[in-house]
Amino acid sequence: MSKAPRISLSDAFSKVSFLDGRTPEHSLSGDGQDCFGTLSDYRDGGIFIAHYSGSSEWERHPGDELVQVIEGETTIYLLIDGEEKPVSLLAGELVVVPQGIWHRFSTPVGVKVMTVTPQPTEHSIAFPST
Repeated sequence: MSKAPRISLSDAFSKVSFLDGRTPEHSLSGDGQDCFGTLSDYRDGGIFIAHYSGSSEWERHPGDELVQVIEGETTIYLLIDGEEKPVSLLAGELVVVPQGIWHRFSTPVGVKVMTVTPQPTEHSIAFPST
């Protein structure tokens, strides 16, 4: 049995750029991809990091997604029964976004976030219909 490689979050974050003013359109244009990093494959997806301020597009996944704030703060809006339910997170806090739930991030100041995200990810710029 081989030894699993250790991953340093500080080293990983030193290799991504801060994206100031992320918009939902960044996912379509491919701009700002330097603010994202992949730490490892994991099950049916991966472990990812991001460093940005601004707002994301809507997204959902075929399994539960773990979102942990490493530094800063963010609000994740979960679309439940057609209503946006805010979940505010500070450094050291996490949330598990349930499978199939549309969600988006609003981060006015900046955040370093790590996610364990199943793939594929479905994206929507427009408010999704449930």
